[in-house]
Formats: sequence, structure tokens, C-alpha cells
Amino acid sequence: MSMTAVEQNQSESKGGIHEAARREKLQRLAELGVDPWGQRFDDHLSIGAIRDRAGEVRFVNKEGAEVELPEFTPELDFRAWKNEHGGGELVGPKVRAAGRIILSRDTGKLIFANIRDWTGDIQLFIGKNQVGERNWDIAKCLDLGDIIGVDGELRRTNTGEITIFVEQLHFLTKSILPPPDKHAGLTDPELRQRMRYVDLAYGEGVLERFRQRTQIVHSIRRTLGEQGFVEVEGPTLHAIAGGAAARPFTTHHNALDMPLFMRIALELHLKRLLVGGMERVFELGRVYRNEGISPRHNPEFTMLEVYQAYGDYRSMMDLTEKCICDAIQAIGAGYEIAFGERTVNFTPPFERKTYNELFQQYTGIDPADAPAVKALAEKIGFETAGKHADVIKSEVFEEKVEDQLEGPIFVLDYPATICPLTKRSPSDPTIAERFELFIGGMEIANAYTELNDPDLQEELFRTQLAGLAEEESMAKMDHDFVRALRHGMPPAGGLGIGIDRLVMLLTGSPTIREVILFPLLREEQP
Repeated sequence: MSMTAVEQNQSESKGGIHEAARREKLQRLAELGVDPWGQRFDDHLSIGAIRDRAGEVRFVNKEGAEVELPEFTPELDFRAWKNEHGGGELVGPKVRAAGRIILSRDTGKLIFANIRDWTGDIQLFIGKNQVGERNWDIAKCLDLGDIIGVDGELRRTNTGEITIFVEQLHFLTKSILPPPDKHAGLTDPELRQRMRYVDLAYGEGVLERFRQRTQIVHSIRRTLGEQGFVEVEGPTLHAIAGGAAARPFTTHHNALDMPLFMRIALELHLKRLLVGGMERVFELGRVYRNEGISPRHNPEFTMLEVYQAYGDYRSMMDLTEKCICDAIQAIGAGYEIAFGERTVNFTPPFERKTYNELFQQYTGIDPADAPAVKALAEKIGFETAGKHADVIKSEVFEEKVEDQLEGPIFVLDYPATICPLTKRSPSDPTIAERFELFIGGMEIANAYTELNDPDLQEELFRTQLAGLAEEESMAKMDHDFVRALRHGMPPAGGLGIGIDRLVMLLTGSPTIREVILFPLLREEQP
């Protein structure tokens, strides 16, 4: 729920007061001859790397002898421990750090502050006597959200907290606007997504979640590279929207005076590369579908598509499982991952069951009994007039089965009539060699043994086009793709994985919008 108008006005009023105070400090910095927007700051370590140096902190007693430090626990009275060992002091390495101030406590002549970078947080100790008058004057201009650099000594406080005892302060950037309230926070989901910069800077675990997304994507690229696949970049503007049944975004190219579509899939151009001899190929990129927004859908999303010459859908199953398991290891997660109220166990091998087995399991109806399937569809509320029996069965499957699939489970062998780009089973031409991977009730991956018979492909295209409205995708035949097939595409397996949904699952995120940095939002009202 968004802020009420009263809350918004109160927030803006408070923000105005805070901004005025911050601008006064900005003026004070100028009077001190300090550039409030900072300069290049070389040779600083990440906060994570600095924390890794905690083992270098030592205790030296008054006789100059080093004494092994105790384990710091809440029960430890460190002052008493020092006295027992003849007094002395902690010494540590000199370090240089930079980060945003996220906590601050001013006690008069001491300031304790916490700064954060994208590897973690660390406490600062800023003492008037330790830093000198000029640094202290600068320190009194600090606000939450400011970005600073420090030089100092890494030590521990008496409570054992790793702390930089500041010797030199460097002002790097003044934050004119205050951060969200510490307790109320930035709680409205749409506001968090609109102001993602604030969400990343102050939201608990947000930055780490997007770092994990990057690690997952890097892992997938690495896994595919190790398997001999090469990454390519296909066009994002298509003259014909094909490769999936989805409504495209349209645009117009002025120089050629022709309509164009933002791509809805990567498939048809990658298959052209198989024809050309690129035997293992993939693309990991954005696709665009002019459809609704939901916790599982965003009009702009990231898709992985992979094609392997001389493979089939079972080759793609093995590859899918490896990509996911490698990604879990890359983010340091275990095979059991919480997703909402579910806990998903990714321990390989993943379960495999046929479409028909699962249909009967969850509906209690024989999938070959078309009248019974139709009756169930009508009971659910689906319109059945004029629809092929397999289309009706597919709608029932989506409604009654998919949400039940905790997974990971590969659903195999779909009805051939709903899979126009898929090769039929040699033993049963009514079955398409296709799988979908379901996890947590969501489709995560889709794969085929690719159809490479150009005449059958053209026939299936025509059948599919006959049932589509003009404004929908694939309302024109991609004759060049059929021509490419006539030059000979090797037998192949093809795979598509929705990267955003996969990241949702592996990071335990409740919606797809929490793993897309800038999801599509309504235009902000002034």
C-alpha cells in the first residue's frame, strides 16, 4: 500500500527540514575549504577485505610482550582481562576505507559511526583528540548517508567489535536528502523499486541479493563455456515477431519506413546459427512481451536460450540440472532453499515424470479421456467450444497441476499439437520431445528436441498462424527461417531458462520485481 497524502506531506515536510540542515553543513564545509563532492580516492581496501585482516590485531602488554587475545564473547570483561595481563594496548594494521555512513552516534568528543560498501559494514571511532581540530570540524558536518574515506588503525573495542580508529578523514560526497527512517524504512514496494538506489543503499540484504544475481549469471556463463558453448548476440529488433506465442512491443524504423518488433524470444536466430555450423551456441539477454505484470511476470525480462547440435531434450535436462546446481554453489547456498512457505530441495538428480502421469495424478482423470477432460475444463470455467482437445487439456494442466509441482521436477513429453517447434517422439507421433522444469509451482525452464524438418515446420506454422489474431505474435510466416531449415539444421536440443525466476528461487525472493533492478512501473505522478 502506498503512502497516504497526509503521510507523504509529513514526510516531505520533515525531509525539507533535514535538507535545510544538510545544506547548512554543505556551506560549512565550503568555509573549511573542503570539496563536499570529493576527489579520486585511491588505495582503499573493501570493507570485506579489511574485516578479513581482523586476525592481525594484537595485544601488547606494558613490557612490550605480545599476549594472545581471548575469544571476544558477551561474557568477556576485556578491561579486567587487560589488567590481569599487566595492562597494555591493542595494535593493528593501518587501513584505508571508503563507504556510506549508515549509523552514527555523537557523544560530544567522540563519534561512533558505521560505514558500508558493497562488501559489508564496519565501525569507525572518531575522537576529537585523535584526529585534530580540522578533522573534527569536518566530522561535525557528517550526516547519515554521506560518503567518506578514512585512514586509521584497525583494532577492536573493549566489547570486541572490529573498528577503524580514525586518524584522517576524507569527505567524498555529501548526501543532501536524508535516508529512510531507521524504523519505518522504505516499506512501500513500489517506492522501493522506483527508488532502487535508496533500497540498495539502506535496505537489509538488497545489495547482496543483486550481487547474488550477478554470481548466478556468471556461473551459468561459466558452466556453458566449460561445456563448449559459445555466447552470441542476436538482434533485439525483429521484422517478424517469432519463436514464442506472445504479444510484442512494436516500433518503427524511419529510414527503412518499416514496422519492427522488440524480440519476444531468441530462438529462431540461434537456430539459424546451427544451420551455419555453430554447433553449441547460447544467448543470455533481454526479451520483451507486451503482457501483464504480476509477481512472476515483467514485460522486460532476461532469458537464456541454448542450442546443441546432435543433442536432444534429454541432453538439455542434464545441462539444465548442472547449470542450476553450479549456480547454487556459486552463491554459497545449500541445496535446501526456503522459498516463501516452501523449502525446495535442489539435491540432484531432479525428479522426472511425464505430462500424462502428472495430469492423472493431480486430476484423477485419464488424459486420453477427452470427454472427461472437457467436462472438467467446463466445470473449472474454461470455454471449450472450437478448441482442440489437447488445448483444453493444456489449460486444465496449467490450472490444476502446475501449482502443485514443488519440484524441482522435469515434466516430460507434452502433447505434440501444442508444441509446433518440437520434434515428435519416434515411438509415438502424438508426443512431443519436450520438457518443462517446475520449481515451487513455477515454470523455470522449457526445452525441446528441435524440429528440423522444414516442410513439417512450415505446415505447423500455418496451422498455428490460423488461430492467431493479427495483433498477436507470429502473425506472419518467417519464410527465411523455413528457408534456413531447408539448407539443413542438424538434430539438436534447445533450452530456455527464465533467469529472473531462477534468481527468485535461489535467493528466496517473493516476487520477480525484487530481483530486477528496475522493473517497469507506472509513470510517477507529480
